Order: sequence, then C-alpha cells, then structure tokens
Amino acid sequence: MLIRSIRSEEKKLYNLVVSHPLQSWEWGEFREKTGVKVERLGFFEGEKLIKGLQVTFHSIPIPGINYTIGYLPKGFVPDKDQLSALKQLATKRNALFIKLEPDISQNTELSPRFSQLKKLFEKNDVIKGRPLFTKYTFQLDLSPSEDKLFANLQSKTRYNVNLAYKKGVKIFENSTKEGMEQYIEILEETKSRQGFYAHTPDYFRKIWQLLGKSGSVKIFNAVYEDTIIVSWVMFLFNDVLYYPYGASRSVHRNVMASNLMMWEMIRFGKESGCHSFDMWGSLGPDPDSKSPWFGFHRFKKGYGGQLMESVGSYDLVMNYPIYKLYRIGEDLRWRWLRLKTHLPF
Repeated sequence: MLIRSIRSEEKKLYNLVVSHPLQSWEWGEFREKTGVKVERLGFFEGEKLIKGLQVTFHSIPIPGINYTIGYLPKGFVPDKDQLSALKQLATKRNALFIKLEPDISQNTELSPRFSQLKKLFEKNDVIKGRPLFTKYTFQLDLSPSEDKLFANLQSKTRYNVNLAYKKGVKIFENSTKEGMEQYIEILEETKSRQGFYAHTPDYFRKIWQLLGKSGSVKIFNAVYEDTIIVSWVMFLFNDVLYYPYGASRSVHRNVMASNLMMWEMIRFGKESGCHSFDMWGSLGPDPDSKSPWFGFHRFKKGYGGQLMESVGSYDLVMNYPIYKLYRIGEDLRWRWLRLKTHLPF
C-alpha cells in the first residue's frame, strides 16, 4: 500500500473516501484559518485512493514547551498502516501525542471489533485519553417512510411537534452569511442564559467563510410571530445529516419550536437523500438526571434514534514522561474550568 500526502487536485476524491465532516477537506481549510497546521494522507492501492485521513496539529500554550498535539477526529478504523503513518507525522510535527477518536460505533457494549482494536492499541503505545468528542450519540435511520418516522417519535415528542404546528411556528432555511450572523446573535444569548462555553463568533464566521459555498453547512431558523426564536447549524456530508450546533432565545419557549425544528430536520435529511441523521452527542445508556446535559439527551431520545457508543478517545504517545506531566496540568485546568462556571463573577 502506498501512503502519501494528498494533493490539492485530489480534493474531490479525498472527500469521497472520508466518512465524517470533521475529516472533510473544507473542514481542514477552516482549521488552518484558525491557526492550526493540517496534514492529509491518502492510502492507495495501485493508483486508487481507498482511504484518507486529516490530522490537525495544535501548539501547546505553555512557554518553553515546543511540542504540538495532533488530533484525528472521526478517522477510519485504525490499523497498522495508519498507526505507522501517524507516528511519522508526529515526528515531523514534533507532536507529544496524537489523539485518535475513530469513526467506529456500535449499539452494544461488547464487540469483537472493539476488542481487536484495543489489542492493536496496546501493542502500539496507544493509551486511553481524555475525550474531546462525546462518546455517545443518537443516530436515526432515515430509510423508513415519513409516516413511520413520525409514528416512532415518543408520545410526548409527537405532542410537542403537533403543538408547535398549531401555534404557528415556521421553519425556514437561511444558509447565508446573514443566517450565520443570526445564529451567532442567538448563541450569545443562549450562552449568557445557560452559562456554558461555546466557540467565538469569529469561529462560526470562519466556518461559513470556508464551508458555506460547499453546501455542507445548512442553517435553519424557527420563527414565531416574526421573531427567530431557534437557530440551528447543520452539516450535510456524504449522505449523512448532522446536528452539531443549536441556539435558542428565552422567549416563547412554550411553543415548542425546538421540537418542530428537530422533526423538520428529519424531514429535510430524508428529502436530501440522507440515509441517517447523527444528532451529535448524548449521555450514555444510564443517564444521570442531575447532569446539565440530561435535558438535551432526553430531547434527542424522543425522536426514535438508536443510542450508539463510539470506541472512545485514545492517545498515540511519543514521549511518556512529558505526556504524564501534560495530563496532570490538563486535569488541573479542567477542574478550574468546571469550578469557574459556578463562581458568581
């Protein structure tokens, strides 16, 4: 097998063999605009490109530390060829480690596929790491008829969708620069109300700048009484619809606009020829009702999707002593951030 860097003229071929929007060529261009380095590799059988991967390399913001950290989200199932190529990239980019979060999931906890992968990791200096991407998500099969999909909603969810219809909530697509600005405005209100961290307005503007023309970013608004009260940014990539970003205003919450929005996204995905809808994150099979994310989990569960578990996050470590120090510092940082969200200033 030949493994080499992907050339710019191979962009379309590359996008056809990767499986997730975070591995798309356009996402790599966007990440470069945010100041990170990007490496793309192609895996060829003869002259045919059969697999590809994209790794971003991030500087460690600590004076005197010249290492980088690599990140490979939603790549193809790791094998010996992939790990060997990643070690070479890590050396090239002076990476302390490369975080792997493969695009492999299942709906049962025990799987021979998972077990084989973990054995491969054990033999190649790959250890369990702190997750960046959520381990669980709801995935909805869009192949059934629309009537069947609606019948599969939980009864409370169906009630809320019908209530939003009766109240006169309307869903409109506005996949434009203006649409992204509307989303940013509502997101800032959501962040202030719920007290969570989110990407900056500039981050989302760059997403639109780099991915908007590709057609892979779709923006939808829920409107009630001439006011946009819910705004979602969706990804559409290789016949899969994704729901990564959502925001809502505090007004008119009784009209259940978000419930109607999710149902209309299901309809949109089906009409667009998608075979599945990935709702981009949830809690696990035994969710804690006290978790701040429990409401999101319950909301998504109402739409009849299947709870899927990914293999998780693993770090391909290049320097264990410094890596251990980095992990200690990382743990302290996350403790501080969690504490900070509860401080009154």
